[in-house]
Amino acid sequence: MGLVDLQVVDQVAELGDWLADGGVVVLSGAGLSTDSGIPDYRGPSGSARRSTPMTYQTFTRDPVARRRYWARSHLGWRTIGEAQPNDGHRAVARFQQAGLLRGIITQNVDGLHQAAGAREVVELHGNLARITCLACGGSTPRELLSHRLDAANPQFAGVATAFNADGDAELADESLDGFTVVDCLDCGGLLKPDVVYFGETVPPERVSRSFDLVAGARTLLVLGSSLTVMSGRRFVLRAARDGIRVAIVNRGVTRGEPYAGLCVDAPLGIVLPHLACELTPVSS
Repeated sequence: MGLVDLQVVDQVAELGDWLADGGVVVLSGAGLSTDSGIPDYRGPSGSARRSTPMTYQTFTRDPVARRRYWARSHLGWRTIGEAQPNDGHRAVARFQQAGLLRGIITQNVDGLHQAAGAREVVELHGNLARITCLACGGSTPRELLSHRLDAANPQFAGVATAFNADGDAELADESLDGFTVVDCLDCGGLLKPDVVYFGETVPPERVSRSFDLVAGARTLLVLGSSLTVMSGRRFVLRAARDGIRVAIVNRGVTRGEPYAGLCVDAPLGIVLPHLACELTPVSS
């Protein structure tokens, strides 16, 4: 398996028993996508962002801030849009295909669970691959917007100095000068990635569906999340309250440890493929 810590080996074996019981709900965070080249915020492969996250209020009310956001996001999409699922994503998809999972909830906005073959994923915070119009509600693919922004900004040559898990690149201010934002082709309204900004709430139907999944689970399996924000931690709290087993696989500490029966501090890219091989053998 590639792990030398005997305690971790024992923990992974116990986690395999829990997975084999079925009825598992996966809750994934940014740490699951780091092996795909997308940094997380707080784990070993990333750091807390240096710029203030965009809020919905600022995005809609401040044209200068909105232009700055779109320049950074346009550059960040070049990384997010090209990212490929890693062995951890593929292992989760195999668990689902083998009937071991009750559902998948993700805090990520990269769409890599689905790219790996997973289905019916609850995307708590949306998906960067979709663009929505705040006026008419129309939805378009991100790729279309990317082409339009390229055409509107042929001289844009910004270089990211850092990159965040939500696709927001860090850019020097001088790189933002003259960047042109485009609006909805149908009605001229403001366009926004179909993701939940700070200052917005997760759509109630996604929260309700997630709680329903957790309520019927045997195990809530948290993958790659520090559980710092309540958006994900609330499901751990609900599971613990209802006597549902909680397992966490994450590099470093998480705020869910007091509620977990298993906490495995080990690389997801090793643990998950190992368990997939153990529990979902590929037929020849």
